[in-house]
Amino acid sequence: MNNIIETKNLSKSYFINKKLDILKNINIKIKKGDVVALLGPSGSGKSTFLHLIALLDDPSVGEIYFDSKKITKLSDVEKDEIRGKKISIIYQQNNLLNEFTALENVEIAMMANKKNLNESTLLAKRMLNKVGLSHRCNHFPSDLSGGEQQRVAIARALINDPELILADEPTGNLDRSNSNDIFNLFLKSKSKNRSIIYATHNRQLANKADYKLSIIDGNVKRSNE
Repeated sequence: MNNIIETKNLSKSYFINKKLDILKNINIKIKKGDVVALLGPSGSGKSTFLHLIALLDDPSVGEIYFDSKKITKLSDVEKDEIRGKKISIIYQQNNLLNEFTALENVEIAMMANKKNLNESTLLAKRMLNKVGLSHRCNHFPSDLSGGEQQRVAIARALINDPELILADEPTGNLDRSNSNDIFNLFLKSKSKNRSIIYATHNRQLANKADYKLSIIDGNVKRSNE
């Protein structure tokens, strides 16, 4: 099997005074190497879908398979291991740790792989160089522009060579110029064994994907247009 992600009857509901169905019986297959744009209006369930795939939340009903292995019934320790080694997440807010430098923010991501400090530092410097920030290694997030902060977040996401990258509006807080630069850098990380799923409201950025998944009224529709 060459699917990186498969969902079977995946549903998610919340109870806020009444039952609110966010995702309804989602059945999709995403192959290794696919770049997928996730579309839908605000509140449609894009972030919920990404959180389920990232094992940050549990489905109400249904199953998720990662590389043909069912991952919805794993222990918290097993979920942490998958997130640390095989899945990386990029958020709109980048979630950098303000008390650590750009270099240290990238190094921290390697803790799950138990690399020694010297090796981690060398790899982190190489990755920051790849995203054009070799001259900003020792700067704190507060010293960096929004575009530079997101470059650090991308370096952090790539440092463990993940099989799947999930991005929730990764350029949502950037101007058009920075948005295009960051997104092109982001797409360069694609490989035959690495898949990318990103949520966006930007139709131009969505058109760079291999195909689109649109979430409307809790249902998912695939489109190549």
